[in-house]
Amino acid sequence: MDERERYERGLAVRRAVLGDAYVEASLASRTDLNREFQELLTRYAWGEVWDRPGLPRHTRSLLTIAMLVALNRPDELRLHLRAASNCGVTNEEIKELLLHAALYCGLPAANAAFHIAAEVLPGLDRASTGAQQGRSNRP
Repeated sequence: MDERERYERGLAVRRAVLGDAYVEASLASRTDLNREFQELLTRYAWGEVWDRPGLPRHTRSLLTIAMLVALNRPDELRLHLRAASNCGVTNEEIKELLLHAALYCGLPAANAAFHIAAEVLPGLDRASTGAQQGRSNRP
């Protein structure tokens, strides 16, 4: 596959994960300064790595969110939290991921991520409330 084909495949994956509106806005905001970077990002991240068959997009999405929490990248975290549903990730899975991240990334990182998730995924609170109502009173 040549670089142009990889770019086109990457663009298709990027649209499927992040949504057409986001990708169109990103492409429209290209400048002489960032044009080559945007093309590299589309070819490499989306056309090479996200398009590999070894992991489903659902798993890649969850991994990406976890790494963004660990690296304290709030802007990218917002983007990938919004995009997660396009990969079949549920709000309940995001809640569990953030709880798990509290152990391995630290409580402050998870706390910040929960605030961001509540901001961009308003349904997260409703999903969590429903899940907690069905739980037993275990210690």
